[in-house]
Amino acid sequence: MNRDSYQDMLAEVRAFHEKHRFHETGGEELTYRVALMAEELGEISSCVTKGKSKQALAEEVADLLILVMGTAIAEDFDLNQAFWDKMEKLSIRESRMINGRIRVSEFRDVD
Repeated sequence: MNRDSYQDMLAEVRAFHEKHRFHETGGEELTYRVALMAEELGEISSCVTKGKSKQALAEEVADLLILVMGTAIAEDFDLNQAFWDKMEKLSIRESRMINGRIRVSEFRDVD
């Protein structure tokens, strides 16, 4: 196993889904997965606002990554390709300072 390989990470998440029979037991239902991702974002926010350790933050971010990868498995899309497609789009976007922070987006000026 190559711990730096996306494919190996994906295989681990897929094995976790199979071990717990997520497909048969509702663990791959999209609305449920979105709720779990929102819960993880709350835990990430708590790490930041409560000044928890980087290790605690890393663990919560890893939880979110596992959920995102599992959603790609559940919904049968190529997250690796989606990542590269999105990075290509982001690379040509402009950035702006908004309220003192940088923002990269598809800015639409409203008349």
